[in-house]
Amino acid sequence: MRFISPKTDFAFKKIFGSDGSKDILISFLNAMIYGDRDIIQDLEIIDPYNAGNTVDLKDSYLDVKAILADGITVIIEMQVWNVEAFEKRVVYNLCKTYTNQLKSGQGYSFLNPVIALTITDFKLFADTQKVITRFHFKEETEKISYQEKELKLVFVELPKFKKKLDELETIADKWIYFIKEAPNLEIVPDNMKQIPQIDKALNIANKASLTVEELDKLDKQEMFLRDRQGEMIFAKREGREEGLEEGRLEGRLEGRLEGKLEGKLEGERNLLLRQLQRRFGELNLETINSIESLNSQQLETLGDAIWEFTTSEDLLNWLQTH
Repeated sequence: MRFISPKTDFAFKKIFGSDGSKDILISFLNAMIYGDRDIIQDLEIIDPYNAGNTVDLKDSYLDVKAILADGITVIIEMQVWNVEAFEKRVVYNLCKTYTNQLKSGQGYSFLNPVIALTITDFKLFADTQKVITRFHFKEETEKISYQEKELKLVFVELPKFKKKLDELETIADKWIYFIKEAPNLEIVPDNMKQIPQIDKALNIANKASLTVEELDKLDKQEMFLRDRQGEMIFAKREGREEGLEEGRLEGRLEGRLEGKLEGKLEGERNLLLRQLQRRFGELNLETINSIESLNSQQLETLGDAIWEFTTSEDLLNWLQTH
């Protein structure tokens, strides 16, 4: 057996956000949010993954969204790269989801709690070695909770999880291991089969169960991630070298910082241009000039939207409106 990585947008949504994945998502959320307690009994997956449409898989950075039986909304994001302003984006999506519940004329009593669950493939909190961290409003000195159930942030940092297969104890351990190590498995391990929902998730993640269209989508996303990883490494190295050289020539810290930022920005542009040319062929001058004029935040937004375009005209229309 060969299993796909749940870290790609396509795979994560197929495994956790399909119509038949309700039991998988319930088990996963109970483990990540409630520490393996069976708090969630039922939920509705919003905009579930549909095998007939593998193009538009991303909605405002969120991979899966669900409403629990008690009205709580849970938004879930799998993030591979620590991009600029990522922490602010998490808070923004949480608050936006909370406020967007109200329709015109409705009072605040109609608001239901929102939980943002974010899984990162990088370390986020240097001050703790905890794999799962949970946050809500608290008074600074006496730690009194305020509206604890209304807004909650839950983070899962995959690099901090070091347990091996034979060391897995809790359901949460097994889910985190699944997300982190699924592509390295050759069979469904016995201790993973003990959790029916994880066994089911691994069967969904089996490459043999994917259609030709889904495999093509997966290959493109994995290629994009590999290219982006290589480009980011190159941009950091190039930016560091250019920044240091400029700093030596000018004797100023500003030179080093400017060199790093410009190197990173140029690397991001080159990566996107290669990806778009691979997807649509040779780009016209207007499109290339528009991409070269984008700032770092706009390039990041374009990178997340790249799979939404079916033609080069769609790309140009997007550039003209952004």
